[in-house]
Amino acid sequence: MSDESENSASEAPPPAAPASSPPGEPADEPESAPDPLEAARAELAKVRESLLRTAADFDNFRKRTRKEIQDAEHRAREELLRELLPLFDNLERAEQHAQKATDVHAVAEGVRMVLKMFHDTLGRIDVQRVESIGLPFDPSVQEAIQQVESADVPPGAVIAEVQAGYRWGDRLVRPAMVVVAKAPAATSAPEAVDDGGS
Repeated sequence: MSDESENSASEAPPPAAPASSPPGEPADEPESAPDPLEAARAELAKVRESLLRTAADFDNFRKRTRKEIQDAEHRAREELLRELLPLFDNLERAEQHAQKATDVHAVAEGVRMVLKMFHDTLGRIDVQRVESIGLPFDPSVQEAIQQVESADVPPGAVIAEVQAGYRWGDRLVRPAMVVVAKAPAATSAPEAVDDGGS
């Protein structure tokens, strides 16, 4: 019996050895490498999405900036109108008073007061009148509409202002229309007539 059991034990198949991979190949099969074309497509999709988001942000920024500029312009106009409305009110009062007034001097005084108020208002909003009379002609702020001979002022000086010019800060709003002096024409002395006698 012991012989039979030994024979049966010797006849039992040996335990299965792990399958060995052929030489030159790794034991575990690796995952397949990512397809470079798919990776490039994915990267392109990311870049496209980022560009679209940037373009949308820029478009929103542009619209917001345009609206802010328009709002600032409207506020500036409202401020200017608020400054000017009292002038119009006073002009209307002066016009109503002038219709009933018998004293011309009182009307002239009222106009002078409104004019002073107008100049004060211009000063508050940084509008300055271009100085012209007596100064040399300056084509950057003045427009000469006439030249007049004058011996009283040097040639090239402004002798009269037809329409005032104005600056707003450093910007010229309207040039002054001026009359500029020029040297008088030289008058030649009459030649002495030689009568040939003496």
